[in-house]
Amino acid sequence: MGKIIAIANQKGGVGKTTTSVNLAASLGVLEKKVLLIDADPQANATSGLGIDVETIEVGSYQLLEHTAKAEDCIISTDSPNVDIIPAHIDLVAIEIELVDKDQREYMMKQAISHLREQYDYILIDCAPSLGLLTLNALTASDSVIIPIQCEYFALEGLGKLLNTIKSVQKIHNKDLDIEGMLLTMYDQRLRLSNQVVEEVQKHFSDMVFETIIQRNVRLGEAPSYGESIIKYDVSSKGASNYLSLAKEIINKNS
Repeated sequence: MGKIIAIANQKGGVGKTTTSVNLAASLGVLEKKVLLIDADPQANATSGLGIDVETIEVGSYQLLEHTAKAEDCIISTDSPNVDIIPAHIDLVAIEIELVDKDQREYMMKQAISHLREQYDYILIDCAPSLGLLTLNALTASDSVIIPIQCEYFALEGLGKLLNTIKSVQKIHNKDLDIEGMLLTMYDQRLRLSNQVVEEVQKHFSDMVFETIIQRNVRLGEAPSYGESIIKYDVSSKGASNYLSLAKEIINKNS
């Protein structure tokens, strides 16, 4: 039975999509079968795996609308063992369209739960908001990874996200777990980076992944080539960080 993991934080620019794409690719090269669901209207995870967003005919929008079956939305990628349900800008409209539907928080869960049989991991790249899209992802997931960038406002908004997770646990998905908090964009030369790491580890000790994602130029370059860091430069610091995270998650779940 595959595990469904949402990658969520309502703050933008914390490394959600970078983590979704590169964790998927890392799990794939470690011979796990992975499905990445792009649930962000910006569709960066889709283009980050080399898929032309303009060519998308069915994707996460149709999946949530229940106008297409999950199987019809899946595209295979160049990354070994990684498939994707792509996103398109039309996903922007979904929040408004779902508002008056019955069971609107369960649309994704209903659409994807049977896919567990086919994959080891299903990762959901969430939008940078706490709207209906993210709520659908959290309701459908077994756990959530929270990327936190090692910068000044890192902990701002974290309380709000944790409250959202609590209320999802209470109302929609009592089994939702925190897979872990992932420190991203770490620069060991900066005192601030080190302070954030200490602060997060002090407050959330066991919930923080041992792996820390360091600032890495290659990580920033890879998406412009439509490639994961594993394909773009497997010898880079970014690749070894994400491979280490993938191993940590596999060990935790084995």
